[in-house]
Amino acid sequence: MCGVRGSTPAPGPEFVRYGGNTSCVAVAADNDLPSLVLDAGTGLQRLSRLMSGQPFRGSVLIGHLHWDHTHGIPFFPAGDNPGSKVTVYMPQQGDPEAVLERAISPPHFPITPKELRGEWSFHGLDEGEHEIEGFRVLAREIPHKGGRTFGYRVSDGARTMTYMSDHSPTSLGDGPDGLGEYHEAALALARDADVLIHDAQYTPEEFTIKRNFGHSAIDYAVTFARIAGVGRLLLFHHDPARTDDQLDAIVSHYRKAPVRVDAATEGMVLEL
Repeated sequence: MCGVRGSTPAPGPEFVRYGGNTSCVAVAADNDLPSLVLDAGTGLQRLSRLMSGQPFRGSVLIGHLHWDHTHGIPFFPAGDNPGSKVTVYMPQQGDPEAVLERAISPPHFPITPKELRGEWSFHGLDEGEHEIEGFRVLAREIPHKGGRTFGYRVSDGARTMTYMSDHSPTSLGDGPDGLGEYHEAALALARDADVLIHDAQYTPEEFTIKRNFGHSAIDYAVTFARIAGVGRLLLFHHDPARTDDQLDAIVSHYRKAPVRVDAATEGMVLEL
């Protein structure tokens, strides 16, 4: 886990244990260096430390193009490197490089994506099954405000991880408990996964006010994980104001949930 925070980075002593960098998860096969990255938030900087000085040669899957999922791209030394080879995939919505350039270009930023060192390529991705870096990847569109958004199911044939960093199920209706629909696309991504990494930005109390902000309530993530039959749920995309102590209390509250519930932590390593 290179970054687990949502919306904007959260620096400061109250956020040290769980981390303040935004969404980024690095995936490696067995003992290899990571070759597949899910999202490119500010946590992408951490990946360079895992590369042992080597340039990154692999793929980055972006779930959607909000700032907290793309801001790490020009601050990625292992990728911005003469020896790198980086393939960036994002939900198809026009020319991929041109769409990304809206955020990474003057006057908002000094360079454009094409000026990054190394060999970079940018591709639009459609829904469906894909073979990427030796992993089987299922991409499905899920509801989230402000642009096309994908969730991803990643498998090596034996183990499966589902990644839904930003998910607004109330966009499809209130669902049975008022927290949003348990809909087909999300269930197809998560069914029987070993690990589900899921948007859990709001407490139930916060959700009553922010249900239209484009994210999930923590209770939704827990119930969804049970319905989908996942082995372990990692609460993700923590609200930028959520302190370490508050996250501790949330994890403690769900200790007796019908599925194992933990809060994603920057630096966490999962062995599946």
